Amino acid sequence: MAERSTPAIGFDLDMTLIDARPGMLRAMEAVNAEFGTEVDAAHFAANLGPPLEDVLRRYGYDEPQVERMVTHFRAIYPTVVIEETAALPGAAESLDAVRAAGARALVITGKYEPNAALHLKALGWEVDRLAGGVFAEGKGEVLRAEGATIYVGDHRGDIAGAKAAGAVAVGVATGPYDAEQLRELGADVVLGSLTEFPAWLANA
Repeated sequence: MAERSTPAIGFDLDMTLIDARPGMLRAMEAVNAEFGTEVDAAHFAANLGPPLEDVLRRYGYDEPQVERMVTHFRAIYPTVVIEETAALPGAAESLDAVRAAGARALVITGKYEPNAALHLKALGWEVDRLAGGVFAEGKGEVLRAEGATIYVGDHRGDIAGAKAAGAVAVGVATGPYDAEQLRELGADVVLGSLTEFPAWLANA
């Protein structure tokens, strides 16, 4: 692993590097079937970003129920979600561009870290640091600890994390927000997708 003094650039995972929506939809439908719950699986899959626990709490489930649902979701995740997930256009090239620039590549995500690691393994991606289970300003803590100067994501929480760390917030319009919304949320740079990232980084 590179020395901590080497510059670092961070990426979100869901809808920034990968599209896990088909599997996430099926996994939440399976949770509903198991527990008789009524989580809007389509809305959940279309708005990936916050940790699963936070999503479920918004439905008013008590903590023991949330824990049971999260445990089941995580248990079925490797067989339901991983194979149905695709890399988003430009993702691999963007990770390569970070290394070509002499920087460390970080993935910082709200996703349960062991399952996030399965995605990286399935896609053959090696990164210098994976941090899971963090969202919004929590991402900022990791970014600060790693000395990251840029954080790339698709969600308002990603922009908040970058701002909390004093990093450049790069928004990609591949998630729930379009380019104008990302600007309104405070993104310093807005890209249509990661296909634009290597050229942007080369000129940053």
